[in-house]
Amino acid sequence: MLQPLPPSPAAFKIPESVLVVIYTPEQEVLLIRRADWGTWQSVTGSKDHPEESWLETAIREVQEETGIDARHPSCHLQDWQLENVYDIYPAWRWRYAPEVSRNTERVFGLCVPQRIPVVLSPREHTDAQWLPWHAAADQCFSPSNAEAILMLPRFVPPASL
Repeated sequence: MLQPLPPSPAAFKIPESVLVVIYTPEQEVLLIRRADWGTWQSVTGSKDHPEESWLETAIREVQEETGIDARHPSCHLQDWQLENVYDIYPAWRWRYAPEVSRNTERVFGLCVPQRIPVVLSPREHTDAQWLPWHAAADQCFSPSNAEAILMLPRFVPPASL
């Protein structure tokens, strides 16, 4: 009996990803619903190639998943200089090389001037919502995503009165 060939190394996901918390100055956070699991999350995604920088990955993933141009002058993309290292869920391990069991996730924040409409990729996400930061954290499936959202007040300057 013939055995299927294993995926080529180029087909495996790189175990380095970004998490981008998109928010307004009023600390409203954008969440998007995954098409495959139905869970809510911020923008996430893996590097396309090992040489892609964290910043390039964040800009690309925001564009792909929401249609927002993180380089637009009215937006402010900030590397929060935080990394989460976690075990890859068994249900998703098949996407990675056999010896890979952990992922490193770099955290970014993207401040947009106000709630803006998003253009979702239907094969990846089915819905979007803007919520106050604490409510958004409660909606997240991923503990690292919820933690990042709960840190938002540290990165947002207080509103001037």
